[in-house]
Amino acid sequence: MDFAESQRNPGKHPVGLIIVIVLHLLLGWALLSGLARKVVEVVKAPIETKIIEEVKPPPPPPPENLPPPPKTAPPPPAFVPPPEVQVAQQPQAPTITTTNVQPPPQEVKISQAAPAVQAPPAPPAPPRAAARPAIADVSACAPKGSDYPAAAARAQATGTTRVRFTVDAGGKLAKAEVVRSAGPSREHRMLDRIAVEKLSECTFRPGVDENGHPAGGTFEVDYVWTLQ
Repeated sequence: MDFAESQRNPGKHPVGLIIVIVLHLLLGWALLSGLARKVVEVVKAPIETKIIEEVKPPPPPPPENLPPPPKTAPPPPAFVPPPEVQVAQQPQAPTITTTNVQPPPQEVKISQAAPAVQAPPAPPAPPRAAARPAIADVSACAPKGSDYPAAAARAQATGTTRVRFTVDAGGKLAKAEVVRSAGPSREHRMLDRIAVEKLSECTFRPGVDENGHPAGGTFEVDYVWTLQ
């Protein structure tokens, strides 16, 4: 059939196109359904190869009733020479010989000395005078009942006032101070002030030192405040 005849029968071309389309559809369905994968897997399946190993026969058993192996003597121990020990000799200490040379005896001349003259004994020292501290006669100047402050009497304030006096060598009062108060209140301080004023009017006598000379001193007087 030539080209001209094929052009005269145009009805055959659609049939061929339909066959081609069907074949393409079948090929696509085969690819989607996995037939192509199975074909590839069959083609790519590994070819199993077996290596036939040569089987060797087992070795023969050893013969029975063999004589025992000969006993070999142990080798002799190796000779190790003992280490050399060098003993250092200590040097001998030199011997020192000492010779004591005694001088010849000297002549001793004995001369008669004149008898010693004994000095007369010294006279005994005069006895030291007993030291006496400074004192005061407080019996004539102590506070009386009329000297008791009215406020302290109303407050029932009592106690002991200790006053320290300092007297010079002439028997004159140099200082008077309260070293312990009769109590903590204001009324007790009134009692302390009256005790200092009255006792400072006493007659003081200076002290005497060891040589009998007049000397000043310090002493303390306790005055007890009571309500009768």
